[in-house]
Amino acid sequence: MSKKRNKDRVNVVYSTNPNFSYQHNEEEEEETLAPNQQLLYVSLDKKQRAGKAVTLIEGFIGNDEDRKDLSKKMKNTCGVGGSIKENDILIQGDQRTKIIAALEAAGYKVKRKGG
Repeated sequence: MSKKRNKDRVNVVYSTNPNFSYQHNEEEEEETLAPNQQLLYVSLDKKQRAGKAVTLIEGFIGNDEDRKDLSKKMKNTCGVGGSIKENDILIQGDQRTKIIAALEAAGYKVKRKGG
């Protein structure tokens, strides 16, 4: 017989107070900044990808849903595939010029990183 344990409770094991409510650890979602407040870095990356070029967008500050929306817009703009890994947006191929133009049109501050 196993006991069901709630490990997200904070600093209390047991309370006899009938009005007591447990404090739970809650992960706060990062709030998305406005496009004009964000500085994004666009670079070309070939490391650990079997020599295939990938355009990398770094520095997006926001929640996962907004990051997915931005990724989808960039993939549609370039007509290629891509993904999100470790808070960076990856777009297949060398799409730096198209992505920089699209991000600037959307109001983001963009810097080209690398060559």
